[in-house]
Amino acid sequence: MAARELGHHLAALDVRLVYGGGAIGLMGEVASGVAERGGKITGVIPEFLSKREIAFNDAEELILTQDMHARKRIMFERSDAFAALPGGIGTLEELLEVSTWLQLEQHDKPVIVANLFGYWEPLKDLLAGTVAGGFVDQSTVDRIRIVDNVELLLSELGLQVA
Repeated sequence: MAARELGHHLAALDVRLVYGGGAIGLMGEVASGVAERGGKITGVIPEFLSKREIAFNDAEELILTQDMHARKRIMFERSDAFAALPGGIGTLEELLEVSTWLQLEQHDKPVIVANLFGYWEPLKDLLAGTVAGGFVDQSTVDRIRIVDNVELLLSELGLQVA
């Protein structure tokens, strides 16, 4: 699976995973891949989600927060880049928030979308529509890097798979 493979690569490249702290879903798979290879993991999860999403207990550091806002602030502060795998509304919300902050020049960190199996094609169409409608400059959309596989995601981070 691509998510676990990404985790293996992150561990091999000595890249710390900072993520939402859950043991389920694709990000749980990434975290499991990092852990399997002895990598470093910081999970950040609100207390109310720690049971619902099952906190990833193999994280080197697991930070419990009071709410989602604190979670996102800590993840933002501790991350050098943002990568979105296929996911649900929460993933989309977090991706759009860091993309908005990029547009507003509140950070200059890479924002990368892993369009695995074409999952994010509707997002690509939506972003193209915002440009066509005159709501967003193409240069802003171009800063959101959309890639089709794990190797390209790592390449966008300036990392090379060995």
